[in-house]
Amino acid sequence: MRQLTVWAIIPMLMLLASGCTIKGTVKQITDTTSNVTGTTSGRTWFTEEGILKPDFKVVAFVALNEENLRHDMASGQGEYLSSVGNLLNVPADRKAEFYTVVQARYQTFAAMDFTAPEQVVAALRDVSMPLASRQ
Repeated sequence: MRQLTVWAIIPMLMLLASGCTIKGTVKQITDTTSNVTGTTSGRTWFTEEGILKPDFKVVAFVALNEENLRHDMASGQGEYLSSVGNLLNVPADRKAEFYTVVQARYQTFAAMDFTAPEQVVAALRDVSMPLASRQ
């Protein structure tokens, strides 16, 4: 029983000694979240019920999946690029073409600032619009 008590106290002492605080951790989490849930052109991304507005689904997806999306853009395939195609309403029979065009323009996308995901989405929309209109 005594050994169990020591093992329960050691992690608590390590936490206190490290200077970590719950307040500091919560602040870090909320700061990161507020970067994503902040306003864009004076509009919030969420409804009063906390549901992501349809106009911001693709922006939120790009903001939250930057690294994986960059990888898929470079390779011209992958589930993240496919999801962006779905969010942009790229027709199924045009997705391969969408992937090819995005991969061909990868250098342009790679140079973009993903901390401003609206710009990335605008460029992706430019690629997807001609494909969607050919139906």
